[in-house]
Amino acid sequence: MKNKNEKPSKQQQKQYWLLKTEVGEWSWDDQTSNGGKSKWDGVKNKQAQKYLKSMKMGDLCFFYHSGAKARRVVGVVKVVNECYDDGDDGGVAVDVAEVGEMRRVVELAEIKGDHRLKASDFALFRQPRLSVVPVAEEIWERVCELAGGYQGDGHVCEEDEGSGKDDV
Repeated sequence: MKNKNEKPSKQQQKQYWLLKTEVGEWSWDDQTSNGGKSKWDGVKNKQAQKYLKSMKMGDLCFFYHSGAKARRVVGVVKVVNECYDDGDDGGVAVDVAEVGEMRRVVELAEIKGDHRLKASDFALFRQPRLSVVPVAEEIWERVCELAGGYQGDGHVCEEDEGSGKDDV
């Protein structure tokens, strides 16, 4: 019998990630208009591929627009199919599904300027060129706090009431 205070094993713990995409390649609008589900592929960097391979069903990921004109967290997706070979020159992929849009986008400048995040060991700061990076739970919570949460996070804001967006 498990002790109530016992923490879940590393495999059972939900992990958090940040997935970067150029707006012109695959945007949040593309994700949502695609029925909310997509194959996340095209990751060539070996470290980023290693992170993809570490993703588990139900893990949550920030959907991050990258590029010169748009560097911001815009939404949240969850892993619905763990890493598999995508058949493209040794590439791998995961399938993700839309959870919800951020109530307010969080710009990279705001993330870098936040005193709590600045003091963290956020992989986005250490490895800014990687398209897939892990996100510690404290960082996840702080970015969500800056955004006012995301649609489908279980928190109801006045603007959410009656919108139907929380029905995930």
